[in-house]
Amino acid sequence: MLSFIPSVDRYIFRLVIFPMLGVFALAASLLLLDKMLRLFDFVAVEGGPIGVVFKMLGALIPEYASLAIPLGLLLGVLLAFRKLATSSELDVMRAVGLSYWRLLRVPYAITLVLVAINVALVFYIQPVSRYYYEQMEYELRSGALGASIKVGEFTTLADRMALRIEESEDDGRRLVGIFARVANERDQVLSISAREGAFLATSDDPDTIILRLSDGTIVQDTGSKTPRVLSFSRHDLPIDLPAIEEFRERGDATREYILPELLQIGWSEESRAEERDASQASFNFRLVEIVMMFLMPLLALALAIPPKRSTSALGVFVSIIMVVAYHKVNQYGEDIAALGRVDPIIALWGPFFIFAALILWMYHQVAHVPGGQPIGALETAFAKLSKRIGKLFSREGQRAKTPPLRDTQMAPAE
Repeated sequence: MLSFIPSVDRYIFRLVIFPMLGVFALAASLLLLDKMLRLFDFVAVEGGPIGVVFKMLGALIPEYASLAIPLGLLLGVLLAFRKLATSSELDVMRAVGLSYWRLLRVPYAITLVLVAINVALVFYIQPVSRYYYEQMEYELRSGALGASIKVGEFTTLADRMALRIEESEDDGRRLVGIFARVANERDQVLSISAREGAFLATSDDPDTIILRLSDGTIVQDTGSKTPRVLSFSRHDLPIDLPAIEEFRERGDATREYILPELLQIGWSEESRAEERDASQASFNFRLVEIVMMFLMPLLALALAIPPKRSTSALGVFVSIIMVVAYHKVNQYGEDIAALGRVDPIIALWGPFFIFAALILWMYHQVAHVPGGQPIGALETAFAKLSKRIGKLFSREGQRAKTPPLRDTQMAPAE
């Protein structure tokens, strides 16, 4: 089957696919590692199980993938054509009659596949995964994941018990240094201290657990001058679990709506004005981010070709800055459109058409203007700056190598 594909297309495919996958993996990994550190701190503070960190990271993969896919596509195509340009292979291809549009056939085939993947991510998978992430975060904060009792802090349970645990061992199965203060229905206060204990589930009432204490003391305040003091080797203290409010339904946040829900709410007369504005803003934000992917190969080609007799990588940095800046502008446009201050068409499609016009002009300069360089002024300024910095460092190096002159005294004449 591959024999029917021209060799130049197979060659360009190999040049594009490996950098693209590498950039995609690197970008997604960096985003996940940064979030992982924050989640570890958050789970440690809340006292939750470590395993929930990886579940929450798994729920964030679709969101980070939707950001990493366009960036991987851009840099994959850019690095491939930059290699062709710096090795003069691009000049040979152009000399045999291959136009830039012909050379972009394979990158656009890859773009169509990635666009289909990104549509599934941003319109269907990402909203659901984001909801699950919010649900796990809520359960972690509320204690539904076993994180309601923190070591070294007083925790109030059922508004009538204060519990403090000094240490936790064996993943919470063995508790050391326990202090509890309990108020009963007759307003009598029990102060309980124990050397160690453990939580036990009850089969009769799922809303009640047993705290089995060992080697401790109970001080009962009966209202008299002398409190009652009891020592025990084992004592079972029933604890009523606090009622945990169920997490909200999916869709209370606009970004959690899938495509049919966005269309139904955003263009329904029965919806409130705030819901319509937020749904239309979210829909246009997702759509404009996907449509922009069709311009990524043109932007990559325009920034991949350095000036003749130059190996400058300025285009790589400019491309990253442009894409990140455009994404931030879209996020701001979505926010103000969701508030109803600006129409979503103006807030989101306005920057798109400006950015698209800039990309088409840059591509025209490279493809149809002899010797055209869309960032030629930046390349010239960058080259001059690099030379000045190089001269400055070379002078500093020469000064460091030159030994200092010693003061010499002339001997007196006899």
